[in-house]
Amino acid sequence: EGRRWRPGEDRRAPQSRRQIRPQSSGQAEGDPQEGGRAVTHTDRDAADFEAPRAPLMDHLIELRGGRVVCVVAFLLAFIGCFYFSADIQIILIKPFQAAYALHAAAQAAGQHGGNPFELIAVTAGFHHLPPGTQTDLVLQATGPLEQLFTKMKVAGFGAVVVVFPVLAWQLYKFVAPGLYRNEKGAFLPFLFVAPLLFLIGAALVYFVMLPFVMWFSLSQQIAADGITVELNTKISEYLSLVTSLILAFGLCFQLPVVTTLLGMAGIISSKMMAEVRRYAIVAVVVVAAVVTPPDPISQLMLAVPLVLLYEISIWCVRLIELRRKKADEAEGLPA
Repeated sequence: EGRRWRPGEDRRAPQSRRQIRPQSSGQAEGDPQEGGRAVTHTDRDAADFEAPRAPLMDHLIELRGGRVVCVVAFLLAFIGCFYFSADIQIILIKPFQAAYALHAAAQAAGQHGGNPFELIAVTAGFHHLPPGTQTDLVLQATGPLEQLFTKMKVAGFGAVVVVFPVLAWQLYKFVAPGLYRNEKGAFLPFLFVAPLLFLIGAALVYFVMLPFVMWFSLSQQIAADGITVELNTKISEYLSLVTSLILAFGLCFQLPVVTTLLGMAGIISSKMMAEVRRYAIVAVVVVAAVVTPPDPISQLMLAVPLVLLYEISIWCVRLIELRRKKADEAEGLPA
C-alpha cells in the first residue's frame, strides 16, 4: 500500500479480489463456490470490474513506454531494411521481370497472349523460362537522388512490415488491463490471425496481381508504321505501385478481424451483416476500384476475395453469437 504501480505489475490489489471458497469434495473441478453457490463467468467479470484501476498517470507512463519501444523497433528495422534495400528492390521487381520475359517470349513466337498459369508459376519459381528468353529488364531513375529516396521508401515499408507484430503486441499490452478474462482470451488469437491475413493479401499481390498488371501494361505498347510507344518504367513509380497495392490488400484482408471484434463487442450481428450484404458488395466493388489500377482484372482480384472474406466474417460472428448464447444458457441467464 502507498507504493506506486510499475508497468508489468498486476494493477488489481490482491486484497480487493473476491474470496473464493475451497472446493468441496462433491464439487466439479473448475466450478468454484462463493457463498454456497457456483461462481459464474459473470461473477468473475464483476470482480474484475470492481477491482481498482490504475491511475491515469500510470496509464500514460505505460503508453509512453510502449511508444518508445515501437519507435526504437521501427528505427532498428529501418536501418536494417535500408542496408538490404537493394536486395529488397530486386525481390519486388521479380514479378515485373517475369511478366517482361514471358511477354518478350510471346512476341518472339508471334503470339499476342500468354498462359496466365505459366506467368504465376514463373513468378513463384516453379517454372523456368525457355532458353534464350530475354530477361534483361531496365527501369529508369530520372533524378540524381531518386534512387536514394526510393531506397528510403522501401526501407520504411519494410520496417512497417517487420515491426507490425511489435506494434500489435504493445497495443494489446496497453488495452489488456481493461479487458475481462474471457475478452483477453478472445482477443489474443487476433494477434496471430491479423499478420497471417496480411501476408496472404501480400502474397496475392506479389504472385498473382503484379505479374498480370505488368503484363497488361506491356501489352499496351505500340510498334507499327514507324511509330513506337514503349513502356519505360521509373523505379520510384513501380515500387510505389507495389507498396501501395501490398498495403491496400493487406489492410483489406483484415475484414474478418475487424468484423469479428465488432461482433464480440455487440456492435454488429450476423443478421445485420446478412441483411446489408448487397450494400457491402457494392462497397467492396467501390473500394476495389479506388485502391487498384484502372483495369478490370486488378479490380476483380481484390473484389472477389473481399466478398468471400465478408461471407466468412458473417459465419465468424455467427459462431461468436452461438458461443455467447450457450454460455448464457449455462449460467441461467436470459438469451
